[in-house]
Amino acid sequence: MSVTRRQPGTTYPHDPLAATSPPPLAAQDAVEPSTLALGPPVGSHNEWDPLEEIVVGRLDGAAIPSDHPVVSCNIPIWAARLQGVTAGRRYPRWLIEPARQELDRFVALLESLGVTVRRPDAVDHARRFSTPDWASRGFCNSCPRDSLLVIGDEIIETPMAWPCRYFETHSYRTLLKDYFRRGARWAAAPKPQLTDELFEPDFRPPEPGEPMRYVVTEFEPVFDAADFVRAGRDLFVTRSNVTNRIGIEWLRRHLGPGYRVHEIESRCRTPMHIDTTFMPLAPGKVLVNPDYVDVDRLPGILAGWDVLIAPEPDPIGEAVLKLTSLCGKWLSMNVLMIDESRVIVERHHTAMLRAMEGWGFEPIPCDLLHYAPFGGSFHCATLDVRRRGALASYFD
Repeated sequence: MSVTRRQPGTTYPHDPLAATSPPPLAAQDAVEPSTLALGPPVGSHNEWDPLEEIVVGRLDGAAIPSDHPVVSCNIPIWAARLQGVTAGRRYPRWLIEPARQELDRFVALLESLGVTVRRPDAVDHARRFSTPDWASRGFCNSCPRDSLLVIGDEIIETPMAWPCRYFETHSYRTLLKDYFRRGARWAAAPKPQLTDELFEPDFRPPEPGEPMRYVVTEFEPVFDAADFVRAGRDLFVTRSNVTNRIGIEWLRRHLGPGYRVHEIESRCRTPMHIDTTFMPLAPGKVLVNPDYVDVDRLPGILAGWDVLIAPEPDPIGEAVLKLTSLCGKWLSMNVLMIDESRVIVERHHTAMLRAMEGWGFEPIPCDLLHYAPFGGSFHCATLDVRRRGALASYFD
């Protein structure tokens, strides 16, 4: 297995937003179906084919996630204590507005690159809801990558483990029904009960050197789509505090023999979502987190690929931006491929910009640091619904 290390470059010629103001919010609402391009409405097989249509999340009505062990186990202690006091309340305006402005500019960038952008419905996530077993308030629909998984022409609603996200896909139903009426396949994994049997009592994250353990048990299938990345007929997954083995097995059986699902071992003590651990960028190239991945233990099918070692993330100085720690420092890896060459990278992570350039990509800088308290960065904030390309195997 070849390991390619960073070769820093110096310039970033493609920066179309340097002097661009965001368009009015009304212009960024969901595109009417009659205005969309003809052809299959849904079709995406990997992370790098030319991007044609994408769903970008919203911040409207966002609420601080519920105080629950499956939520607090993945955030710093200080944040968990604060969450216990503020859970269910709407995010403050001083957090929302900078993130919204960056998101608007990100949408404008995508549109300037010829990508159709669609948005979920705006809903009030602070409203209380319940099942026969428990009650909660919502979170937000900032990260469509978590609740929806696109495999070819099918969109799958995932069985998420956070109670506050139980009905999150409802805000995408306008889009889902439109895609279905125009020919897409639409499925939903079994809705989980999320009762106490699913969660380890008195869970604490393992210390370095201790055996790995997770807050979710094998009581029922749960998984977030963001724990999977796609490379044609092969998918890669990390087991995590929101994705259990029975959830991985459910997806494996659902997809059938035409697909293979490979597990990536993570050394993270609080794993959640693969896209800051392992990210395929193009045929034969995968970006890995040196803190979380032992390249000698990657699945054998990657033996012929270049393993690109992510550079150490740049430190973030501004006090507000330290909230990015809620998602970990490796959000620098949370990039979005426009095609096999062009990649959107957070502007502040200059080491990653230079590394991408040194590896032969064209990095496109954009701001999205203030989005971190709502769940991540470019890959998290999007769901690539249509990429121009066919299903293929990249390992045979």
